[in-house]
Amino acid sequence: MTEILLIRHGETAWNAIKKLQGHLDIPLNAEGTRQAKALAAALENEKLDAVFSSDLQRAVQTAGEIARLQGVSTRIDANLRERCFGGFEGMLYSELPLRYPEAYATWRSHEPDSQFPPSAANNVGESIRQFQLRTISAITHHARQFEGKKIAIVAHGGVLECAYRAAKDLPLHAPREITIYNASINRFKWDGAKLSLIQWGDISHLETTAALDEFNQDKVA
Repeated sequence: MTEILLIRHGETAWNAIKKLQGHLDIPLNAEGTRQAKALAAALENEKLDAVFSSDLQRAVQTAGEIARLQGVSTRIDANLRERCFGGFEGMLYSELPLRYPEAYATWRSHEPDSQFPPSAANNVGESIRQFQLRTISAITHHARQFEGKKIAIVAHGGVLECAYRAAKDLPLHAPREITIYNASINRFKWDGAKLSLIQWGDISHLETTAALDEFNQDKVA
């Protein structure tokens, strides 16, 4: 049995304004950096045998804070990247139904094999089916490598959703039923054959830090 802490990266400027990132490499903003440090501090007393990360810098920066306090190196895996959204990337969510009404409606219908309009580089992105296969294969590969141990995997909202679907045996076309928080801790177990969900959406470490920040500001004032 492998224990997996599946973590979404901290906030970026694009998260804050609801702009679709996908494979675009956006760094953490100041709030995201604060979140990553609070997350690392919350996990400091949990012995992690390895810390894995997507190769996109928002994940690498978040994982780096965890790895630093754990005294380990971050292991980079491009297969843990967010879903590629083709021509949708770099656009505000509010712009999508206006710019690509048909493609947006198809995307919202959760059709497992639907594609995206191509990007300027002619990249059409990934279907849900392709994305699910890529990410779950990566997660379970690392779980097998560290059987009987505890690992952290820092990735993206879409990757977390794929793991949730796999653990709950949800069909690919099912609509999202959970909230995916930046810098959240989501606990899974891998028994050699299947993922199971232990805990979802723990952000208590962020609330505590925010409360302390507010207290300290009041104290200074």
